[in-house]
Amino acid sequence: MKTALWLYLFLFIAYFDLHAQYPMLTPYAISLGAAPTFIGWMMGIYSLTHLPGNLLAGPGVDRHGSRRYIMMSLAAAGVILILQAFIQSPWELLVLRAFSGFVLAFLSPACLTMLARLSDDPVTQGKYMSGHGVIHTSASVISPAAGAFIVASFGFRTTFGSLGLILIATGIMAYLTLPKSRPAITKAAESADTETGRTIPDWRYFLPPFVIACAQGILFYELPLHGSGNASIMSTGILFSIISLGALLTLSMLFLNRYSPIRRLVIGIFLMALCFYLMAATEAPLGILLFLLGTTKGVIFPAMASLFITLGGSHLGRTFSLQSIVTSIGSFIGPVLAGQMHGYLSPFFAAFLILMIGLAFTPLRRIPQPVSVPSAKKAA
Repeated sequence: MKTALWLYLFLFIAYFDLHAQYPMLTPYAISLGAAPTFIGWMMGIYSLTHLPGNLLAGPGVDRHGSRRYIMMSLAAAGVILILQAFIQSPWELLVLRAFSGFVLAFLSPACLTMLARLSDDPVTQGKYMSGHGVIHTSASVISPAAGAFIVASFGFRTTFGSLGLILIATGIMAYLTLPKSRPAITKAAESADTETGRTIPDWRYFLPPFVIACAQGILFYELPLHGSGNASIMSTGILFSIISLGALLTLSMLFLNRYSPIRRLVIGIFLMALCFYLMAATEAPLGILLFLLGTTKGVIFPAMASLFITLGGSHLGRTFSLQSIVTSIGSFIGPVLAGQMHGYLSPFFAAFLILMIGLAFTPLRRIPQPVSVPSAKKAA
């Protein structure tokens, strides 16, 4: 439990820094002279460069543990943020966002794998994942509005530089504090996987993170374009915080972990698609719809993490890495697609269609029982 608390603390700081950038990236790019189509590519390239990082992260985390990858990812991202404060052109921002996407690709597989190995009990693992979601969402509740306030008060360069220094300090603290865990892939674990016939999960289980990331990419592209100037930055930050408040509500309902992860996942995706449809087809208050959309995220993400823990066996690092890969692809396609259709078709309706198509192909059959993997407590 002590390890989980330390990890939650570092994750809160890291996620605060990362989410604080959301309402300012699009205005910052515009201030550098970027066109809407270029902004779509700028946001998408971050996710595209996740791919090589994810491919390296999975086997590395399984064989060497999570601590060094958490430290490297946070510190390198901090250096890039500091450099981002001194750029002069949209192309420089594009390059730095590409590097940022690569180094941060190691963070999610490493953190999720460390949390999953803290216990062998599926319900307890689900609670750890919900705790991860609560920390992530709590940071994202206040960070967009806080980031928007800071940039409106002190400017882009001071904000990026300060956030970068905080990330570097957090990475160093994580390396000094988190335990060094034993590699998870052992002969016994691989033998258990062989006996149960378990390798990499069915590719259809990776459709939900793909379509969800694509829909979120569309949302992250579209919301900041609803206005201009510092007032728009503030309102965008508040809208992102509203989404996070909705997610925090359902993440706090820990009793949901007792229900089937695939059932929670399917229901959550359907309700998320419905929210996007209402945003595209009605004039309902945007704040209310975004809050409801946030509640679906609070159902979806712990369920998805529990599902991949069950399916991953001894290869949790590789499984979470594959999840991050398809998430990166979806996050790349989403804003690029929104940028191309901007002014012609409602991106929110496109997000609705993407989610429903992904839901239609998600397998609903009974999933295998989990295989025990070495936990951090056993590895100590």
